[in-house]
Amino acid sequence: MTRIQNTLAALAIGASALVAGTAAHAQAAAPATTPAAVAPAAPMLTIRQVYDKMEAAGYRNISEIERSSKHGYEVKAYDPQGQRVKLYVDPQSGAVTRSRFDD
Repeated sequence: MTRIQNTLAALAIGASALVAGTAAHAQAAAPATTPAAVAPAAPMLTIRQVYDKMEAAGYRNISEIERSSKHGYEVKAYDPQGQRVKLYVDPQSGAVTRSRFDD
């Protein structure tokens, strides 16, 4: 064999050993839980979806919906009794987590 053929043969053997080792490592590193056991995080609701949920819950004259890093969504509206309120809404479920009268 020539010098170039020896070099190519050595590279081919090294590459195949590297690929085989990587495949074995990837199988060993697989997570112990099944994909069905890990629930993905629920996607955030859009502002339109939050509006629709608040309207369905009886809130009217919804004037402001803001995304808050601390509270999810902050919504200003009138409650079913006609009081002006500020609502804190869960960004995944649309549930009101807190409310207070707004001045």
